[in-house]
Amino acid sequence: MRVRRLDSADIPRWVELRAELWPDQSRDELDAEGRVALAADPPLIVFVAEVDKVLAGFIELGLRSVAEGCSSSPVPYVEGWYVEAASRRHGIGGALMHAAESWCRELGYREFGSDALADNHLSRIAHAALGFEEVETLVVFRKAL
Repeated sequence: MRVRRLDSADIPRWVELRAELWPDQSRDELDAEGRVALAADPPLIVFVAEVDKVLAGFIELGLRSVAEGCSSSPVPYVEGWYVEAASRRHGIGGALMHAAESWCRELGYREFGSDALADNHLSRIAHAALGFEEVETLVVFRKAL
């Protein structure tokens, strides 16, 4: 396994993996959204995990001005973290998170944030295993007008 920064040749496979993480969005939307985020200022930072020369997972970091439980600003924030089902439980998710942490430290950040849906127990367990602490549980409401 090798963890490295995303390059342009990886984008089609990265979009496939994004579609597995966010199945409610179309591939075209995920492709366009991803390309815009990569070109933004500041850009989305993406690390990928390569297994046998095929991308098996990714982690995306954005910068947020505020993140729950964090005292610094801006805060690097995990916007997406995914390992394909067939490649899980081999340390890939942890390796991706460690690459993100290293990038944050190299740039002088003291903390970074992430989130998971309250019922996503696997993600909550993975975050805890990698040293994250839960700081808040949030219920989001919506009302159609």
